[in-house]
Amino acid sequence: MTPEEIEKLPYRPCVGVMLANAQGGVFVGQRIDNSTPAWQMPQGGIDPGETPRAAALRELAEETGVNPDLVTIEAETEGWIPYNLPHDLVPKLWKGRYRGQEQRWFLMRFHGTDDQIDITVPPAEFSKWSWFPKDQLIDQIVPFKREVYRQVLNAFGDKI
Repeated sequence: MTPEEIEKLPYRPCVGVMLANAQGGVFVGQRIDNSTPAWQMPQGGIDPGETPRAAALRELAEETGVNPDLVTIEAETEGWIPYNLPHDLVPKLWKGRYRGQEQRWFLMRFHGTDDQIDITVPPAEFSKWSWFPKDQLIDQIVPFKREVYRQVLNAFGDKI
């Protein structure tokens, strides 16, 4: 695909979850499909007819095994935060229908214990997980998502 063709594509509607524990750690998972460091917070697409809030709770459960009764939604970004995929990834992801994603982010407080996190729920997206201090988050994220994470930290950082 040419850069001009990619530029005409829409963004995929998506949600992201910043899951924080009582100690102020932020949940991140190492992507299972990447052998190099590629940590990210839970995220995923919004199904037809689904609200962003419902999608965020569903994605959290699918990717971490954390059910809604273990979290409190504390904040939500006011608008959508878009990002573009690197051009070489556009034809490989989502059948080349999107140039990237626009995300609505939610800050959720985790009230459970670490043994209630289960990243093996099929289809697993993470090979391992950790609680990262918020000041170490950006450096561990794949470069093309770093600006999104900066915006999420700006929105939620003082609430973590």
